[in-house]
Amino acid sequence: MQPYHEGLGPKLQKELQDLRDQGLFKKERILVSPQGAEITLDDGRVVINGCANNYLGLSSHPSVIAAAHRALDEYGFGMSSVRFICGTQRIHKDLEAAIAHFYGTEDSILYAAAFDANGGVFEPLLGEKDAIISDALNHASIIDGVRLCKAARYRYANNDMADLERCLLECKEAGHETVLIVTDGVFSMDGYVAQLDRIVELAKAYGALTMVDECHAAGFLGARGRGTPELCGVHGQIDLVTGTLGKALGGAMGGYTTGRADVIAMLRQRSRPYLFSNSLAPAIVGASLEVFRMLEHSNDLALKLAENVRFFKEGIRALGFDFKDGASAIVPIMLYDASLSQRMADALLDEGVYVIGFFFPVVPQGTARIRVQLSAAHTRAHLEHMLDAFGKVGKQLGVIPA
Repeated sequence: MQPYHEGLGPKLQKELQDLRDQGLFKKERILVSPQGAEITLDDGRVVINGCANNYLGLSSHPSVIAAAHRALDEYGFGMSSVRFICGTQRIHKDLEAAIAHFYGTEDSILYAAAFDANGGVFEPLLGEKDAIISDALNHASIIDGVRLCKAARYRYANNDMADLERCLLECKEAGHETVLIVTDGVFSMDGYVAQLDRIVELAKAYGALTMVDECHAAGFLGARGRGTPELCGVHGQIDLVTGTLGKALGGAMGGYTTGRADVIAMLRQRSRPYLFSNSLAPAIVGASLEVFRMLEHSNDLALKLAENVRFFKEGIRALGFDFKDGASAIVPIMLYDASLSQRMADALLDEGVYVIGFFFPVVPQGTARIRVQLSAAHTRAHLEHMLDAFGKVGKQLGVIPA
């Protein structure tokens, strides 16, 4: 055996340096303000935020903050316990009921994060005689959750229904008892929506179950903000839905799974991230309850977001940029070159627009991009400033004609 300074230490130092040399080392920019359409960097600059998951602008909404304060005062700071020992307060059950009501399901279960919801859903429900069919571009949390399960694994090409049917046929021939199709509702790097209407149709034809991760859709896609199932006309026909409280629904942290009562009951008994993680903090629970109350009473924020997305896409198209035009609030502006994506993000920051360049291995080789995420908190002035900055920098870097 080798001591740290002869074994693991040098190995980690080399790998970290390799990441820096390849331009893959992730750096964290420091904010000194609340999350919002405008944020303050630690150097004092106030910039427009174009890359937050704050789709409905609720991360610093006064009503949400006030609800968090009320819950903090009434229920305390933390639970110091998992749910089944002494970590369940009335508001935890109230929030689970609110989520179930929002989706029209029988029950819900809370997790510390959506990563835990996806990581803890497969193993308690499926075994060696079962199978999971997963979209090739599903989130890492789904991939990790599938790996923890003993069920057979199948993968179909992104949003490719013919390839999904191939997997279903193979599952049928293999004689698997329960087959679960799992997909992201919105594929976060491309902004495209899963073809849930076709997935449900195929699932019914082959007797399979369906699961959708709604992290980038809940609260604003669909006529009433019920997400991609509503957008695709299959609301109430998805067997399992997972989601997050850390994006559109307040932006703090916490995840959930919602579905049939017996499925949720089994997750409470056997889902390890639920059993062995601290209960969600009361302030987060209280604020999240306020978010669902707001969504039940008004769809104005979702309508504002949709208009912002429409306006920004029209502007980017008029400027001549190549972008992926999905039905979500994510607008990936395609640059294809990793170095260019970083240089453009840096130049945009100098123009007062905070965005991030994404490149391999986060996205496939040769598909580097800047992913813009719109918010209901963006004003028309914010969007016009962003478009002016993209136009100026795009011309300077030769991305669009001068």
